[in-house]
Formats: sequence, structure tokens, C-alpha cells
Amino acid sequence: MTPWTLLLFIFTFVEYNVENLFDTVHDEGKQDTEFLPSSPRHWTPRRYWQKLDHVGQALVACGDNAGGGRLPDMAVLTEVENDSVMRDLTRRSPLRAARYDYVMTQSPDQRGIDVALVYSPFSFRLINSHSVRVDPLKGQRPTRDILYASGMVMSGDTLHVVAVHAPSRAGGETRTRPYRLHVAERVCQMIDSIRSASDNPLIIIAGDFNDYSSDASLKLIESHGMTEVSLGARGTNGAKGTYRYKGEWGSLDHVFCNTTMARLLTGCRVNDAPFLMEEDKKYGGAKPHRTYLGPRYQGGFSDHLPIVATFKL
Repeated sequence: MTPWTLLLFIFTFVEYNVENLFDTVHDEGKQDTEFLPSSPRHWTPRRYWQKLDHVGQALVACGDNAGGGRLPDMAVLTEVENDSVMRDLTRRSPLRAARYDYVMTQSPDQRGIDVALVYSPFSFRLINSHSVRVDPLKGQRPTRDILYASGMVMSGDTLHVVAVHAPSRAGGETRTRPYRLHVAERVCQMIDSIRSASDNPLIIIAGDFNDYSSDASLKLIESHGMTEVSLGARGTNGAKGTYRYKGEWGSLDHVFCNTTMARLLTGCRVNDAPFLMEEDKKYGGAKPHRTYLGPRYQGGFSDHLPIVATFKL
């Protein structure tokens, strides 16, 4: 028994698609030229550092919403470019005061997009982490690796985290559906492996699945004994999901837990803090304040909103 086991703690977990968190330097072999100072987007160092500040502000706002100043214990971040970006975010931006550590993938994605797990070493003691390659199907471009991490939480139990950024719907939902199912099948294999190696484990699976709760890929994950704890999550300032498209709210971002972990859930919400939102002048209401709208710079945060799940460990 560790000293942590003497008390119950609230463990705050965040999932957040940060919308193209690229640095301003070309990565050889990657299609990242749209995010360079010389590109039509004019992705300058000033805009890059403002973006880092914004990501940090959003994460801080996902902490204790009762005013206690508590920061999130862990966050899955999708659409991050590379290790340099994550090092800048955790070591050189204002978020450095949180003293977060991170692990991430090094995927074959053609644009250089990766998945990262940010965590507080004071509430999660990393044991192991590695990337899981998803071999592309015929006709499919290389996609993002799946990130696996395990570590000890305050109760002394081991938490297993699987972070996902599934293939997009670009080219049509029907045509790309098999690609997302393929990723879900790989996730299910990982679930089976964790269960075979651990007795009554704690498991969280989270990320941008580019599918909705009723779609086949997510139903497949549920069929492997996982519960979508983010199902129906809402914000307090009008958000009815994490993403808004043509005036309609939906959630492409999801958090799943196995039964043991789901029993420890104390709440799950969408963080739609006013500074993360802007007026939707075309469709009415509010929408996420994003960084770019097409090629036009908006100076915002992300086109997605964070999901915040809290657990009593």
C-alpha cells in the first residue's frame, strides 16, 4: 500500500483535439508546408506561440471548475505535429508551471500528425508507453499510430490509457468507414491484451474517432466491454457536443472506460468556457473559436472543444 491509498482523490482527465498544432519548421518527408511562414496561411512564430498559449489556457480551464485552482491530471491531445511542439508546450509556454510530462507517437501520417498524452507526474507515475502501428488497408494512406501508456494512479492501481486519432471522413464517410473500423479493431485487440495481462484493470480509451456514437466503429469498441462515459456530454454555455458543423452540434471526440473505471466516474462534461466560443453569425448561437476557417486566420483556440471526465480514485 502506498501513501496515496489512504485518501480518495479526484482524477481529472481531458480529451482535446487542438486543431493543427504545427511548429513553423518543415519536417523532411512530411506534407506540412501549409504551416510555414511562407505559406498562404502565414503560419508565423508569433501565431505559433499564441497557439501554444491558447492550448495551455484551454487545458488549465479544464481543471477544478469550483475555483480550487486544480489542474487536469492527464490529457489526450490529438492533431499535434511532433516532439518539438510538445516540448514547447510543456517546457516553454506558460503551461510549464504545471510541470507536465508527456509521451507521444511518431506516426507515418503523411502530414506528420501525431497523438500525445500529457500527464502530471504527481498523480500518474508512468510505467510503460509505446506506439501501436495501424497497417493501412488497400488504398488507404498511412494513418496515425495508436498511443498506449500505463502508470500508477493515486490509489496504487495501474491505469491503462489508449489514445486514438482515427482517419478522417475526407473523401466521403462511406468510403472511409472501413479505415475507422480497422482502427477500432486494433483498439479492441489492445483491450483484449490488457485484460489478458491484468486482473481487473482500469482502462480509458479516448481521442478523436471521426465517428459519432451510433457509428459502427464505436459500437465495436462498446462490444468489447467498454462504456462511452462521454455519451451525451454537454457544456454549460450552449455546447451540445465537441464540434459544430453547419450549425449542428455533434461529438467526434469520445472517452470510453471499462466497467471498473466507469464505476469511479463522478462526471463528464464539455468545456465550453466563454473564451473558447464565438458567435456563429451564419447559423446563430455559438460555436468553437477556431484557429483557422479554411485559409483565413481566426486567432482562436480549436475547432473542437475539450471533454473533461472526473473520477474518484
